[in-house]
Amino acid sequence: MKKTLLLVFCTLFLAACQPKADDIRVLSQEPSYSASLSSDGNIAIVATQSQGVQCWDLTTHSLKYQWVHGDLNTGVTATAISPNGEFAASLSRDSVALWTIADGSSHGWWSLPASGESVAVANNGALLIGLNDGSVMSLNAAKTALIKFLGHKERVNTVALSADGRIALSGSNDMQAILWQAQTGQPIHTWDIGSRVTKVALNDSGTLSFTNGSTNEANIWDNTNGKLLNQLEIKRRQMTFSAVRFAKQDTQLLTGTPAREVILWQRQTGKPIAKWQIALTKNSQNRGAVVYSVAIRDTNKVVSISSQGLVETWQE
Repeated sequence: MKKTLLLVFCTLFLAACQPKADDIRVLSQEPSYSASLSSDGNIAIVATQSQGVQCWDLTTHSLKYQWVHGDLNTGVTATAISPNGEFAASLSRDSVALWTIADGSSHGWWSLPASGESVAVANNGALLIGLNDGSVMSLNAAKTALIKFLGHKERVNTVALSADGRIALSGSNDMQAILWQAQTGQPIHTWDIGSRVTKVALNDSGTLSFTNGSTNEANIWDNTNGKLLNQLEIKRRQMTFSAVRFAKQDTQLLTGTPAREVILWQRQTGKPIAKWQIALTKNSQNRGAVVYSVAIRDTNKVVSISSQGLVETWQE
């Protein structure tokens, strides 16, 4: 009897710690392969199954643009939005496209020498593309300059760029995360994570790095000296992240997981501050959902977008 009461109490406690979203909006009722939020949480890019790449204004809940990537209306597997909200990138297995959010125009389209895995875009439209052959393409669209970084030995799963496009971070199946100069390909720091690197992130200034491994490593690094600052306080056997963003002048870290979780962390201590669980659509046959992207608005609203096609907001 005591065990039963304890179980009920714990269940109620966990439910209280994960309040329902203040607002839920449906952007797409069909499967989506990737989605990205702008830094201010007001713009969303969604790669849909059959209706191209959609750009949404979340302040008015209106569809701004519907982009067709390449010859087919399908196949986009990754998306990104620049920190200033001016550019969007879409990535398929064989090409990358750059879009201007202000007017919806195409800024460029490039074919890839190997299968594309991940993409990032800077404030000036510079692109970073991780490929499955272990290389990373650094493309400056304005100067049409291309650098191919060959520091990894296996597939590059995840990439990040500083806001000015000068600092690049890439993570690979070779268990290494490498910080390097995007305009020259010169390595700055190399971190051996101990497992395949599943997610990396940079703060806008390029002074802090986040790396996540497949066996629970979630580290924050000082890019000036390469030293480990701290680790996220994870109290489970395994936690991987599908979305990461430095927030509140780098004092906080906002993350999303493939297990429907949005978690806010104190950056300096690595301790969790708050946690939310994203919703499922009523007619969803899949009981799981991946958090694709997260952001914090000026109103202290936490925003997420998921593989269920839902945009949800919570009060921080």
